[in-house]
Amino acid sequence: MSLIGVVGAGVMGVGVAQNLAQCGYEVVLVDKDEETLDAARATIARNCRMSALMGGPALDADEILARITTAVGVPAVAKASVVIENVTENWEIKQQVHREIDAACGPDTVVVVNTSAIPITRIASLSSRPERTVGVHFMNPVPAKPVVELIPGVHTSPETVRRTRELLTAMGKKAVEVKDSAGFVSNRVLMLTVNEAAYLVYEGVASAADVDEVFRGCFGHPMGPLETADLIGVDTILYSVEVLYEHYADSKYRPCPLLKQMTDAGHHGRKSGRGFYTYDS
Repeated sequence: MSLIGVVGAGVMGVGVAQNLAQCGYEVVLVDKDEETLDAARATIARNCRMSALMGGPALDADEILARITTAVGVPAVAKASVVIENVTENWEIKQQVHREIDAACGPDTVVVVNTSAIPITRIASLSSRPERTVGVHFMNPVPAKPVVELIPGVHTSPETVRRTRELLTAMGKKAVEVKDSAGFVSNRVLMLTVNEAAYLVYEGVASAADVDEVFRGCFGHPMGPLETADLIGVDTILYSVEVLYEHYADSKYRPCPLLKQMTDAGHHGRKSGRGFYTYDS
């Protein structure tokens, strides 16, 4: 199988790299420093060990990690046939990374943008080959979620969509194609829900636990909106809501001040050990 580049070794990048390696792909996972990459490998090893205990397939951590090469810096993905970008939902950071990807990769490389809110056409405008840029919104945890949103931009070619669909199918994903619009389908709805749930806590209407209990008990949701925020990352939720607010200029997307305070405090959810809930190691 061809080499796949994964840029960004945070929660989503780790999940994407693991999913690809589980399906037999050779992966090069890159980030800005060795410390982040070491933590990513440790997380993948832990995920593999826990998989069967959590109802998933039995996974050989050594076999999966043998398919994943780690490297510092975007140029390490130069030989990849597909590059999947997974950096944080911050426009300044996205711009820099996509310029580096464009400089490093060849004319036939498909660049997949894993974003929860930023329009794909906006990101493709940074590329000298916008027809090779396409959006895929993976869900967390990536290996366990069978459905993704596939988002062609204005310039995305049918060939790029076809190649991306083939990769997603090989990863065990069903791709639901949606038009390029900030937030797409999932986060136009989810981010409003999470943001409003945060307002309920901020205003003292209910505790986070009570808000989530209403959603689990009344609507049958497996997780409440604030548990979901902790899983995704409170900082990621804030950045996504800010993108929607900026793009649509609609007050219904106004970010809850509590999300801003939690992000500033480093209370980002599961990945930091504390968000709306507190987690042990």
